[in-house]
Amino acid sequence: MLQTNQKKRSQEPKPPFPYFVEEVSYGNSEISLSGTLTLPLTTGPFPAVILIHGSSPLDRDETMFGHKPFLVLSDHFTRQGIAVLRFDKRGVGKSTGIYDNATIEDFCDDVAKGVEYLKSRPEIIRNQIGLVGHSEGGIVAPMLAAKSNDVAFIVLLAGTGVNGEEILCEREILRHRAAGVDEEMIAIDTQVLKIFTGIVKKETNRDVAKEQIHEVLATFLSGLTENQKTWVKSHSVVTEEFIKRFNSPWGHFYFSYEPSTALRHITIPTLVLNGELDLVVLPKQNLPFIDEALKVAGNKDYTIIELPKLNHAFQTCVIGSWAEYEQTEETIAPSALKIMTDWILERTTKISERR
Repeated sequence: MLQTNQKKRSQEPKPPFPYFVEEVSYGNSEISLSGTLTLPLTTGPFPAVILIHGSSPLDRDETMFGHKPFLVLSDHFTRQGIAVLRFDKRGVGKSTGIYDNATIEDFCDDVAKGVEYLKSRPEIIRNQIGLVGHSEGGIVAPMLAAKSNDVAFIVLLAGTGVNGEEILCEREILRHRAAGVDEEMIAIDTQVLKIFTGIVKKETNRDVAKEQIHEVLATFLSGLTENQKTWVKSHSVVTEEFIKRFNSPWGHFYFSYEPSTALRHITIPTLVLNGELDLVVLPKQNLPFIDEALKVAGNKDYTIIELPKLNHAFQTCVIGSWAEYEQTEETIAPSALKIMTDWILERTTKISERR
């Protein structure tokens, strides 16, 4: 990890910053969320966005693989006149609560608390508060926007259009094909994945689910050849660590939740971005369903863009592999930053003119 931190990250801003930086906390006695609010130095009030993390216990900068994408995003937006709230997920950093017990619906509630907080700030234009969600955040943003009149626009960065089970299965199929695995073994591994997700979706008791997973998988594996068993044990993503992580309230919700449920109700301005080389949320699997859902909603202002040569983190890359995330110096492609900023400024100007 020390080596990771020593890598050059040229986009990472360093103080002094040409804007106000304020440590903030909000929420209630049950969950107190801690974050950073950045405000332009010019005369306000300002439009604002809340940055919503991907999955995993992430801090306010969405720190991963030695990069701080939310620090880069907030710096860029604030320099362009957009106020930004970014926060530690519940149970992470200075935020209270227990991360492991939370579902995506809980994270949605946490973002709603952030919207309420921004509405209380005189520096913020109350009807120009938007959500920028990455990956899991791209599920949370429409979920909140579908039930709140306080969200003015949303930006989905690698947001999903299908349920988590489909995301996982398609991702693993692609990974195995890239490694030259034959189709018979890929089909077997897909069955392993569906055994796991099928049980997690139905059984909320983690101990019972764990027992069932081991029993059903053992029965399934007993019907395979020795070579097939060996391959599954060494190549399938369904390991003990994987079971521990995703046999959880989060997994129970994620694997069955249909993002289109919320997307079909989104009529506010929506920008959808996906990297061409995103191997986590595949554009060809997800973008058509997002497009269809927004059409059903009757959304008159949505834009969907598949950005060439970008990965799941919106870095310029060659193949989109996990190894590239850490190796590349770039945190977020300038093209993605410009598209988002221009789009938000155009919509907030329009909103302002209607006031």
